[in-house]
Amino acid sequence: MKKWLSNIGPGTLVTAAFIGPGTVTVCTLAGVTFGYSLLWALVLSIVACIVLQEMAARLGIITQKGLSEVIQSQFPNKVIRWGLIGIILSAIFIGNAAYEAGNISGGVLGLSTILGNPVIDVAGLQLNYQSLLIGVLAFALLYIGNYKVLERSLIGLVLFMSLAFILTAIATKPDLSLLVKGFVPSLSADKIVTVIGLVGTTVVPYNLFLHASLVKEKWQSASDLSSARKDTMIAVILGGLVSMAIIVAGASIQQTEIHNAADLAKSLEPVFGKMAKYVLSLGLFAAGITSAITAPLAAAYVVKGCLGWEGGLKTKRFRFVWMFILGLGVLFSSLGIKSIEIIRFAQVTNGLLLPIIAAFLLWVVNSKKILGKYTNTTQQNILGFLILMITVFLGAKSIWKVIESL
Repeated sequence: MKKWLSNIGPGTLVTAAFIGPGTVTVCTLAGVTFGYSLLWALVLSIVACIVLQEMAARLGIITQKGLSEVIQSQFPNKVIRWGLIGIILSAIFIGNAAYEAGNISGGVLGLSTILGNPVIDVAGLQLNYQSLLIGVLAFALLYIGNYKVLERSLIGLVLFMSLAFILTAIATKPDLSLLVKGFVPSLSADKIVTVIGLVGTTVVPYNLFLHASLVKEKWQSASDLSSARKDTMIAVILGGLVSMAIIVAGASIQQTEIHNAADLAKSLEPVFGKMAKYVLSLGLFAAGITSAITAPLAAAYVVKGCLGWEGGLKTKRFRFVWMFILGLGVLFSSLGIKSIEIIRFAQVTNGLLLPIIAAFLLWVVNSKKILGKYTNTTQQNILGFLILMITVFLGAKSIWKVIESL
């Protein structure tokens, strides 16, 4: 067990980041609304996640630099370089701010089920004190930097929730013929936004930057590439199976309107009965806090790499970036918008931003100047460009759907 634990790499942290409140919510809503029919979208998401995260990990190990640092160093022309940096920073700030609001809102979903109504009146203003509470806790953990033990505990709670969903999926005794049909791709106009949400909740753009930055802390040479690939594949596949289990569990819910953790908890009732809402609440709270830490941290890494900042996690500039993202997350989650809607918006935003980040990644991993003989193979490029085209198509369809609704 000790040897196995010592070999666990950044892949597990990436998976822990994408199994957040957004995954629980979007996958449950997918199951409630469309049954098993979108399981194929998760298979697509898992393959895309493995392919792209492997590229990010390979880049980090070979260059010993983060993705943003590599991109920043490849353009001597200042106009082009700053134009690209502007696009990357805009994408990360928009995506991470929305994602952070979703993380905090997910934590609030969990807390509110246990503690009750999170809104209080302060001098005539409606204040969501639970969003502030989660924000303060995340701030303290990030500022002090001594949060590893707590983070591991929170990941343990997320894994507990994941096990609950897997058991629930089995307990609901799904129709195997319908389950198999769910892996056959079928797409209609009413499914587009949910499909983008499923892709966005699995292949999180900021995780590509985070993975490239984290791998160099554990692995330093090309001989470690095999270990990094195994770590990525196992972690992402396990995370994908959990997401599928949540869809299967969600498909067993009879009601179509879901507004809070108590509603989501109905999918856990076959296993936990009346204790279901408390189990899910703890899991959502754990998932929210864990992801609320990683999103601002990733944004700070991206800015640090793009702007070429020196120094570590405790520099003033690095802290300012994650404080800004965290502050936006708390603000957006406190505006009185339904938590479910914020979470769904965060996932769709990530799905729309993914093509931009994936295109940059594909470009750098095909540069022999950067990776030498470790550039993409033909097969990796075929998969990578296919994934890019699919994400572009889904993003374009989503934008068109929004335009039509105006």
